[in-house]
Amino acid sequence: MKISIIGCGRLGAPYAAGMAGLGHHVLGLDTDPDTIAALRAGKAPFAEPGLAEAITDEANSGRLTFTDAYARAAEHADVHFLAVPTPQAADSDHHDLSILFAAAEALARHLRRDSLVVVKSSVPAGTSARVAARMAEIAGPGVTIEVAASPDFMQEGCSIADVRRPTRIVLGVQPGGVAETTLRELWAPCLAAGVPLVVTDWPTAELCKLAANGFLATRISYVNALAAFCGAAGANITDLAAAVGHDPRIGADYLTPGLGFGGSCLSKDLRGFVAMAQSLGVGDSFRLLTTVDEINQQRRQRAVAATLDALGGAVAGQPVTVWGAAFKPGIDDVRDSPALDVAKRLHQAGAAVTVYDPQAMDLARAECPHLKYATDPVTAVEQARVLLHLTGWPQFAEIDPADLRPAPNPVLLDARGGLSQTRWTGAGWTVYPL
Repeated sequence: MKISIIGCGRLGAPYAAGMAGLGHHVLGLDTDPDTIAALRAGKAPFAEPGLAEAITDEANSGRLTFTDAYARAAEHADVHFLAVPTPQAADSDHHDLSILFAAAEALARHLRRDSLVVVKSSVPAGTSARVAARMAEIAGPGVTIEVAASPDFMQEGCSIADVRRPTRIVLGVQPGGVAETTLRELWAPCLAAGVPLVVTDWPTAELCKLAANGFLATRISYVNALAAFCGAAGANITDLAAAVGHDPRIGADYLTPGLGFGGSCLSKDLRGFVAMAQSLGVGDSFRLLTTVDEINQQRRQRAVAATLDALGGAVAGQPVTVWGAAFKPGIDDVRDSPALDVAKRLHQAGAAVTVYDPQAMDLARAECPHLKYATDPVTAVEQARVLLHLTGWPQFAEIDPADLRPAPNPVLLDARGGLSQTRWTGAGWTVYPL
């Protein structure tokens, strides 16, 4: 099947490569010259495991090409996926849909035959209806544009695998159209492999992503609230989380205590979900999610407070090292990164902060040029009074603390776990888990 992916960022690029891997002829479109140049050269425009290899393989197969022209996308495909960013609005907690509507309008101006447009971006309920109405206004005479909603559930760090074998496929379609039949055919390899399919209406499909992210965020904040409780009660949060996770009704996923969640999805979708509930008059039912967001932010401040306490309150000019800048290991995404947020807060408090991350250094520098950056994790710790482990890269657990040269009486704040407390205390460090 010939399809186009409108937007080749962290959502669209994996979808383009993944759908080509399912056998479709995919044209990826992006208006950013640097992104298109990288993709055409067979390179991933950002760090994502397996993405560069998938792009190269599918480009060599002839199933994957890229363009910056909407006219070419309209000519190439009968099915178009809108996979552009929908960030939090600058002046509210709602999703900013301006990029989405700009893409839909640009595509509609070039369509010359009946087409199916699939909203893949995270959006509030009611968006697909608005997209359909706006594209119908713009499309030329005799052109019918059918719209479907199909939210993505892929995770950064394993996006290619998630596209090729998703946990579920959700289709929001209008009755009487061809969307369901077409999309069943498009995802036929996944359906044949047993991937669950849910066919529903537009608003229900749109809510599936927000509801899932709200639930995942709640699990993370709940275990972090338990961690704070255990700290006050003298209990062991690791053992407690393990015991709770053994309940088959609950499970162990997303029950790891630490610094909390970040990235472009959970926080933004959480706030957008609450804002949408408030606009619909059911905001009181979603006060839980407001608390979930507050707990997540409190974890960051708790890390800052623990660092300041370790410094004895004398913060100005004190050398502090942060291991980690990406919001999770395996990628270079620093959007709403808890690690980088803590580093910024410590800098604002007066500490001399040095950051090291295996992959996210360039994006971290662009986001926070006022921080210091080291070329390797060992050098980063030289003469540091406090080391904060804020992104759980496996490389950090392999470092021998005896090889480090911190200031006398150094303190390790392990906010992600994975570092051996016995090993570090044996090397002369005072260790505080978060």
